[in-house]
Amino acid sequence: MNLHLFSSLDRDDLLEASRPHLEGKADPLVAYLPAGSFTNPYQEITEKAFHGLGRVVTLDTEQMSLAEMEALLRRAALLYLPGGNTYLLNHRLHLCKLDETLRRRVAAGLPVVAFSAGTVLCGPNILTSNDINIVPTSNFKGLEASPFNFNVHYPDDPLGQAARDGWLAEYHVFHDNPVLLLSDGACVTLEKHATRLVRGEAWILRPGCEKEKLLPGRTIPVRPG
Repeated sequence: MNLHLFSSLDRDDLLEASRPHLEGKADPLVAYLPAGSFTNPYQEITEKAFHGLGRVVTLDTEQMSLAEMEALLRRAALLYLPGGNTYLLNHRLHLCKLDETLRRRVAAGLPVVAFSAGTVLCGPNILTSNDINIVPTSNFKGLEASPFNFNVHYPDDPLGQAARDGWLAEYHVFHDNPVLLLSDGACVTLEKHATRLVRGEAWILRPGCEKEKLLPGRTIPVRPG
């Protein structure tokens, strides 16, 4: 696994996380998957941002065949998962059957840079998303690239945190894996199965435990103790 997961969009940080996986390679491809949005207004901006670093190829789950998308993923040096509606993103991946291919490629080591909905997708499931299930979909399985679920855009104010913590605690009535709560500006990495907070503020919420603030640089254990 090689994940760089952000809560919010910061192009400079995203590009810095992408750089080691693209520099020094001949015509490296960035597989861009904006399936969480109904439109793609950031296509040109994304291509310009990666200009000189990698060539952006867009995985269009509505127009491309599964074989075409799988061929691009085999050649990709990096998978870029932006934000949007997490349920729409997961629904489209499930409909076109790309989800299983993504799980295999990411498990095999394809580097991932993601933010917002893209980060939530990397967990075992997407049930800790802030989004409304607008599709609606009954498929909630994530990419299973991390043992942690994710909640992004975690609020700064205590009242907002208390409200968020309340409904996230309900997740643990039915699921026992911990949830990482990422404030905007936070980034976590998962490399060789070790998860670390790189920057920003983040917390971990485990079933039956008090929320715990994370310290940058330290490995985050799945189980307490």
